[in-house]
Amino acid sequence: MTQLITHLGGRVIGTTSTTEKAELAKRAGAAEVILSSAVDDLAAEVRWFNGGQGLPVVFDSVGAHTFDASLASLRTRGHLVLFGAASGAVPPFDPIRLAHGGSLTLIRPSLGDFIADRSELLRRAADVFEWVRSKALEVTVTGRYALSEAAQAHRDLEARRTTGKLLVVPDAAAVGRHEEMLG
Repeated sequence: MTQLITHLGGRVIGTTSTTEKAELAKRAGAAEVILSSAVDDLAAEVRWFNGGQGLPVVFDSVGAHTFDASLASLRTRGHLVLFGAASGAVPPFDPIRLAHGGSLTLIRPSLGDFIADRSELLRRAADVFEWVRSKALEVTVTGRYALSEAAQAHRDLEARRTTGKLLVVPDAAAVGRHEEMLG
């Protein structure tokens, strides 16, 4: 996401939990990266990096642990895009907080709603492949798991031991059996 936002002319202030991940965010194009564990008030730190102002948009993939800071990081009429729940689901909250925060909006998008039919899927996939082809988007695969190790891949994701993309691939033996069946 950082790569695409910067490719489209945006400025990214990222947050992460480790210095290793901060370095990855910088390489992806983040102008600033905040170590969330090193600050007491994440929203204040975000505003400091943005000249004391709130942000027009915050993309939050973490969920429960960052939701309040994400809302507090927005400017008046800012938009919060909550697209993940790495730390768990956001608990129910009073929507009046959006008004008190400055007429904020919140969206919880789902991929299926953005690929309503095959033509939209093909158009969006073509965009992604063009970004990869043009090097606007660099896909980094940092882990490969055999299908029989899929549970371990999930444990590694949940424990936040991964960065980049993970691939779960068919076991070599399973591929061989499948090829034999196809003759």
